[in-house]
Amino acid sequence: MRIDILTVIPEMLEGAIHTSILKRAQDKGLVEFGLHNLRDYTLDKHKKVDDYPFGGEAGMVLQIEPIDRAISHLKSQRQYDEVIFTTPDGEQFTQSTANELSLKQNIIILCGHYKGVDYRVREHLITREISIGDFVLTGGELVAAMIADAVVRVIPGVIGDEQSALSDSFQDNLLAPPVYTRPAEYNGWRVPDVLLSGHERKIHEWRMEQSVERTKRLRPDLLS
Repeated sequence: MRIDILTVIPEMLEGAIHTSILKRAQDKGLVEFGLHNLRDYTLDKHKKVDDYPFGGEAGMVLQIEPIDRAISHLKSQRQYDEVIFTTPDGEQFTQSTANELSLKQNIIILCGHYKGVDYRVREHLITREISIGDFVLTGGELVAAMIADAVVRVIPGVIGDEQSALSDSFQDNLLAPPVYTRPAEYNGWRVPDVLLSGHERKIHEWRMEQSVERTKRLRPDLLS
């Protein structure tokens, strides 16, 4: 899989893609990243990629030309399954979205910035718009890093124990059950006896009951 990220602040993403799970995935040859500074695709001698919006609204807007040039350059090298724009008014990013995107071969992520992008970008160059919540960040770089992490970690072979990723919260529209480790007792606080019983069926039933109970209590919307 290849993920190309278009941004005006590539240094914000350097650390994210070169550490932990994302680095491991690259070392295994399972994923490849490309960071592209939009300023490299502008014809402006000052490397400017934004301008004032028509109509006099406050804020600055990313221009269409450098974005189009960047996307066209990447598409001249390979085909892309999705061109994603990170924006607060996009579809909500979920585990299901991450699972779906993990099956793609190549994707582009355009990081939103300033007041947004020239709307013609969204009308003609973007295939999907994604949001991580109903709030506004300075830019979409953190969102791109989150999308990349969530997508890459479920690619087979990235995590040593694949069942670990498949048992995470939201994989089956339920929150994960509580987990415990050694010591079995600490400060008088005991691990539930069923987890120490070695009885696989009872442990599975307990975990399912806990998942359902936690979901009803904390995220009842998932059950609907």
